Amino acid sequence: MRVMCVHAHFDDYEFTCAGTFELLKRRHGDALRARVVVCTDGAAGHHFRTRAETAAMRLREQEESARRGGYEFRQLRYPDGSIPREACLAVSTPLLAALWREIRDFAPDYLFCPPVAAGPLAGIHVDHETVGQAVRRVAYMVNVPHAFTPEYPADETRSQRCPVPVIINAYDHYLKGDLRHDLAVDIDAAFDRVAELSYCHRSQIEEWLPWVSSPIPFVAPTDLADWSRLLRARLLGHLGRSGLPAERVFELFCVTSWGAVPTTARLLADLPGVDAAASNLEALRRRLGERHPTDATGQVRRP
Repeated sequence: MRVMCVHAHFDDYEFTCAGTFELLKRRHGDALRARVVVCTDGAAGHHFRTRAETAAMRLREQEESARRGGYEFRQLRYPDGSIPREACLAVSTPLLAALWREIRDFAPDYLFCPPVAAGPLAGIHVDHETVGQAVRRVAYMVNVPHAFTPEYPADETRSQRCPVPVIINAYDHYLKGDLRHDLAVDIDAAFDRVAELSYCHRSQIEEWLPWVSSPIPFVAPTDLADWSRLLRARLLGHLGRSGLPAERVFELFCVTSWGAVPTTARLLADLPGVDAAASNLEALRRRLGERHPTDATGQVRRP
């Protein structure tokens, strides 16, 4: 299996998908290839470090997370070789072309990315929203081999097929009142790894979050054990706003029809840790147009 997370910033992966990727790694071992693509330069998110210093530090932190987490890391580059600027990401031909190239090169079975806000009053982070919109717009083009050959020249007489992946939206707390989910993956067994990987982003956790958090102040952790306690409380607080019991840690996902449309049976077979009681499987089944209801294992229930 190949899984890819495409997100806006350094550390977005750790806060949205890292637990699920770790469960997949434990199931598949070396048969799993996982890749994380960060779509901005990381230069803007600090208050006393320079842009250049911040970008370099955040890159080193993501590389350390990748080393510890055993996943491949890529920083997105436009066709001209430049890196998209944080806080200024916009849907453009260069962005679509760069994503098309990254997805085709890796050919994932599953692609995880930010959602697109549905409600007009939903909060957004511009970079998250743009990445979600860009993935949605480029999804069909993944198996269109000439879509961006002006940006990435190739022999147009010899084309490589690239099946479109299943595209899943990860949880995005910026949406606030617009939050919803189809699948709840219980990552409690992988929580220690999530804490370890996210703690690699020390400039974010110990410096930036205490500065930017509002209206609830964020107290910087003193060590990994302290961060694990704070992270668990933070994640459980997000889950409470989604109506889930504040007992175990879940990662929440929405299944899209942007790419290949899966069945609930395939999702439950492929994704470990899906909690049927905390998920909305029947609503998902209806939205995917499945004719027969399924039980918690994905098997069709017959009268």
